[in-house]
Amino acid sequence: MPSIPAVFTCLLASLPALGQASLSLQPEPPRRPALEEVRKAMGIPSQGDLRGQQDTVGFASRPDQMAQVWEASALPPAPEFAGPLPAPGVAGLICPHDDYLYAGRVYRRILPLVTARTVVLVGVFHKYRRFGAKDALVFDSYRAWRSPDGEIPVSELRKDLLAKLPAVDVIQDAAMQDSEHSVEAIAYWLKHLNPKVEIVSVLVPSASFDRFQELATHLGKALAESAKARGWSLGRDLAVVISSDGIHYGTDFKYTPYGEGGVGPYTEAVARDRDLLKGPLAGPVTAAKAGAFFSAVVNPQNPDEYRMPWCGRFSIPFGLLLLGETARAMGSPVPTGQTIAFGTSISFPQLPVRSQGLGVTAEANLYHFVSYPGVAYTLGRE
Repeated sequence: MPSIPAVFTCLLASLPALGQASLSLQPEPPRRPALEEVRKAMGIPSQGDLRGQQDTVGFASRPDQMAQVWEASALPPAPEFAGPLPAPGVAGLICPHDDYLYAGRVYRRILPLVTARTVVLVGVFHKYRRFGAKDALVFDSYRAWRSPDGEIPVSELRKDLLAKLPAVDVIQDAAMQDSEHSVEAIAYWLKHLNPKVEIVSVLVPSASFDRFQELATHLGKALAESAKARGWSLGRDLAVVISSDGIHYGTDFKYTPYGEGGVGPYTEAVARDRDLLKGPLAGPVTAAKAGAFFSAVVNPQNPDEYRMPWCGRFSIPFGLLLLGETARAMGSPVPTGQTIAFGTSISFPQLPVRSQGLGVTAEANLYHFVSYPGVAYTLGRE
């Protein structure tokens, strides 16, 4: 059975967990999904030490599908911000994770800029409430991940990081990672581009901004230590790719500040996203900018409460802090962001690959749309 539609998961994650009242009238915590239950919902269940595939509707699962998506994603029209690109070998990216038919042109424009063999993928954890996860980073325990183009090895770097990080910072859990699609969406493109790529998947649940700063400091120092011991440099050998779709607009997303939908609300919602892309997500990475983005999309006093339903409300602030801390600890220049792609689920024609068995997990229109940010981070260069 296919997984919960990708574009609905941010909405579901924003709803409060419902528990039955106990005899003391105190709400019970939500029941944590069992590993077997999670795997039954996967398009291709994980087995043994190989992570499977959560979404086989919106994402390719066969090599012919991935090849067709790659070819079709080069078709016009190009995404917004289609000016000069930075040189390949970027230190980091913000990349969408929605259905390939919708977001493929943005994937195609930005992901070839990652040439590092080892990529830390900072993923959204849509269902963190169901698992009761917060204030820690979620790692997997797999040897490799399946992909349309063959297995993607998990880097030995993960073992180093887990050994270096404080125990309170870490959750290593197969069910949590199996439940999530935001990493696999990007990992398959990286594998298609570089057959030798290795990954470390890190899901980011809810936390305060101060806690994200602590987590990023710890992981950034651990990353830098491990990289320097291997003779790696940021950008050439190691990159950080942050997973995030942008605004989710519509009554079913419970976000209609400009009206229920239509051309006017669409124009205003997209303009607000452009402001974020040109503001806190652009230029030199700083804690202040990461905090400004965090405050724009959530209530800082209650991070579980959306202000704007961006999937990356946690992955982006943490990922930017991590990128900045890693660069500092490695003695690299400050990473600098440049928006190089942007679009929405209705700003492009869908990629013509339905004949290959690919589809969409939800329809898109002026009353229900999602945006796709693409930002590249280079070392000290605009």
